[in-house]
Amino acid sequence: MPSLRASLVLFLSATLIAAPAFATRTHRTTASGHARSSHKPAPKSHKVHGQQAIEPGRVTEIQQALIRQHYLTAEANGKWDSTTEAAMQKYQADHGWQTKLMPDSRALKTLGLGPDYSNAINAKNSSFADPPPVSTIPAQQASGFVQASGVNH
Repeated sequence: MPSLRASLVLFLSATLIAAPAFATRTHRTTASGHARSSHKPAPKSHKVHGQQAIEPGRVTEIQQALIRQHYLTAEANGKWDSTTEAAMQKYQADHGWQTKLMPDSRALKTLGLGPDYSNAINAKNSSFADPPPVSTIPAQQASGFVQASGVNH
């Protein structure tokens, strides 16, 4: 006598195999008896997302940073032109980053143009400095950290 598990597997397998055989596709026709044409709805217009251009003020900042790093010799004019693009590509290539998309966030950060969190809600009266050395943590507090972490030393 087959076990309950084997019977259940056999039943489920038969159900999965037989289900497509019983599925039928119904074709509806219009009232006049003519077959319905396969009319596709008009495609929706493609909505472009994300930043499409760099604002002139930001371009000027990037150009000034590239000039400071000696990658751009032209004056900062606020226009993302071929000279600026080539300088940015060279800067990124020299650092081993992608050069097709412009500009790379790592490049902007190393140029000193990363995000400014000084006006963030939680930045008031906060410090972005490194944490104090472990040796300055009181022993009782440190042992509490070890206990809370669940790591046994």
